[in-house]
Amino acid sequence: MRMEAHIHGTVLLRAGTTTSQIEEALRPWLEYIDEDNMADAKSVHPDEPGLVFDRRRRVLEVCWTGDVGRSFHQTVAGALGALSPFSEEAAAFEVSYYLEDGKDEFSLVFVGPTQDAIFEAQRGLMIEDVRSLLSRQFSDPEISQVVALVNQLFERNVKTGTSNTQTSTSPAEPMPMPAGRKHLH
Repeated sequence: MRMEAHIHGTVLLRAGTTTSQIEEALRPWLEYIDEDNMADAKSVHPDEPGLVFDRRRRVLEVCWTGDVGRSFHQTVAGALGALSPFSEEAAAFEVSYYLEDGKDEFSLVFVGPTQDAIFEAQRGLMIEDVRSLLSRQFSDPEISQVVALVNQLFERNVKTGTSNTQTSTSPAEPMPMPAGRKHLH
């Protein structure tokens, strides 16, 4: 089954990280799309830059769309996860799959220098999402109550060791998106 996939995200990399180190980390992805390097990994949409490493800013920016199969998720999650040793701070990459039947799927792949950094990025993004969703209907004090509960849940998971933190070896599986909602950036 073929589908269109879109990967979007930016990660700040450690000083001294080279293009060849990034390409080696991303090698499974590059091999999947049959490309030798990031410069050749063009998006099917000409207005998307693809995979761009800005050495001066120490940033890898990804905005890439391509035609892929079902096995792509494991490949891209592993490749992005391999960037973790080179990352300065945690970041999330959005991975969207646009299926022919209209049942689009979405997942996040987190990378970061440590599991704690990834955990904090996950928590921060969760709180941002919860605030955004609840702000349509509730006041700031009401939203703060829910955010406090989310923080308690995260802290409890850390204390009990039951955190559902995704790692590069266990990427989050794609989840269905609401019907008719394309995840655009």
